Amino acid sequence: MVNSPVYKKIVVKVGSNVLTQEDGMLNILRMTHVVEQIAQLKKEGVQVILVTSGAVAAGRAEVDPVKKLDPVSSRQLWSAVGQVKLINRYADLFQKQGVICAQVLTTKENFGDRLHYLNMRNCMQTLLENDVVPVVNENDTISVTELMFTDNDELSGLIASMMDMEALVILSNVDGVYTSAPDQPGSELITSIHPHQNSGKISISAKKSNFGRGGMLTKYHIAAKLAGQGISVFIANGFREKILIDILHGLNHSPCTHFLPSSKKSSGVRKWLSHSDDFARGEVVINEGACAALLSDRAVSLLMIGISSVSGYFKDGDIVRIKDSDGKLLGLGKASYSSDETMEEKGGKKTKPFIHYDYLYLI
Repeated sequence: MVNSPVYKKIVVKVGSNVLTQEDGMLNILRMTHVVEQIAQLKKEGVQVILVTSGAVAAGRAEVDPVKKLDPVSSRQLWSAVGQVKLINRYADLFQKQGVICAQVLTTKENFGDRLHYLNMRNCMQTLLENDVVPVVNENDTISVTELMFTDNDELSGLIASMMDMEALVILSNVDGVYTSAPDQPGSELITSIHPHQNSGKISISAKKSNFGRGGMLTKYHIAAKLAGQGISVFIANGFREKILIDILHGLNHSPCTHFLPSSKKSSGVRKWLSHSDDFARGEVVINEGACAALLSDRAVSLLMIGISSVSGYFKDGDIVRIKDSDGKLLGLGKASYSSDETMEEKGGKKTKPFIHYDYLYLI
């Protein structure tokens, strides 16, 4: 008897090293295998969002710049050419399986504005409800260095969080997280990591992949954050046959690292805030009384009376960082006042909170 899928709503992220060959050309056999697995899961009632790398690598194999370009211009050139090749190939492969796919290109800025965030969420929800597989990638053609995702691992984590998915599967070129670099003697695969587990005994290499921008360190941090929000995360080897089928059916045929989900669920707004540190416009330092109140078991808002100092320029509705007097980051929140108003009113007894509890995320 074949097991039913354990998860019904998943994000699958496929890295550049899985999708490209050593010469930079697309690995069509590997793409085909991924698409076939997704098609099978869809027939079993699983909603799937595919976050894919490979556009830059595909473009690099197609065109050589006529003159030396800076890194941003090179990515824009290669991604513009490669994205066409990549999505056309996916469309053809999915069509052969009787599945419709849609291209969704996004930038990091889209996640910083709450309205853009909700519009993107609605778009993907509509695609899923109409039995379409969203194929998501960063829009490298208009992204610049300071506004780019660390890599598509970060993007896949944001998508999984935004869409309230049950699991994220990150397909890489290794079996998962090891106790040290995988090629080191005595290194062992860590098959499961519990929420809030101390990572002190894990030596994760900061080495980046050949074609992508990411590495295992990024994957680990993204996975740990999502697991803390109640989402299962698997880091697995995309070169292993039927790896997605094994994982989604709860089988142990293929090795991988499973980040076990916390039983504590985050609200939609707090999920958004938890990934919004890069979009913070300013910060406030709070006093000891406010620290004690925020870190207690009670649900409290941050009041003006608890603010000691203000830095940066922000408007009402912008995201700000919250720090203690030692400079430790405590959380993020959506400000109800501008920076000028906060400077004038800090330490005062304004009734309206600076950050309401509903728009407060504590680390």
